Amino acid sequence: MKCRNTFNQINGFLLTVILTAFVVAYFPVLKNLVLAWANSEEYSHGFFIIPICIYIIWTKHDLLATIPTRPSFWGLVLAVTSLVVYFLAYVAGISTLASITIVPLWAGIIAYLYGFNVLKALAFPLFLLFFMIPIPAQIYSSLTIPLQLFVSKISIILCSYSGIPIYGEGNIIYLPEKTLEVVEACSGLRSLITLLTLSLVYAYFSLKSNLLRIILIVSAIPIAIFVNIIRVMIIVLAISHFNIDLTADTYHTMFGLFIFLLALVIIAVEKGVIGKWDHPI
Repeated sequence: MKCRNTFNQINGFLLTVILTAFVVAYFPVLKNLVLAWANSEEYSHGFFIIPICIYIIWTKHDLLATIPTRPSFWGLVLAVTSLVVYFLAYVAGISTLASITIVPLWAGIIAYLYGFNVLKALAFPLFLLFFMIPIPAQIYSSLTIPLQLFVSKISIILCSYSGIPIYGEGNIIYLPEKTLEVVEACSGLRSLITLLTLSLVYAYFSLKSNLLRIILIVSAIPIAIFVNIIRVMIIVLAISHFNIDLTADTYHTMFGLFIFLLALVIIAVEKGVIGKWDHPI
């Protein structure tokens, strides 16, 4: 027992040194991540990812204490490989890849110091770290445009059934009173990023079955698209029937918040329904 305590103390000291070295080496990447979280609505949740991960690890402290410590050399291989990829990505200016290396780096460190059984127990908080990394601009744009067109098309079809004289070209909606543009915010991608993250955390804490967790998380995709179709439809109906422009600054922020809260309510209701079949898998 004394040897085990001494070993854990050494590992604790090494972990402190490694954490300090990590902050120094990854400072440019960490700085860019913080700037991305602070300057974009879709990634503002990034500030909460690390605290949530720390909390999850803390909730597992009793479990971690029972897992035998079996350091693995392959963990060192993974950590060193991650550092090499990070260096190459940083020199090449590939910021997303440089950020992504944070996850395998810490996976390798944990496996090297404590073993793969401990790494398995910490797999979820490590995976959650991916959600603090912004999607590359090229991928974001390639996803946004099809979603804009889809939301516009479906909204126009549904609104036309109410007898509203409406016409659309691409993401532009023409009404007698006003011409509307379905911008990025209405495509659903912005809310989808945050909704996926919240669904992931919510599913982890509220469900035991991995299958039901996956169902809840994946369902965030159609839900985000659905509520944004509702958003566009309400805007069109408000202009046509009540002459109220919900795209104006006065209403825009509050209306956007309402739509996001609607998505959260739908997620919560879905969890309540599928939770009836919840059991560990």
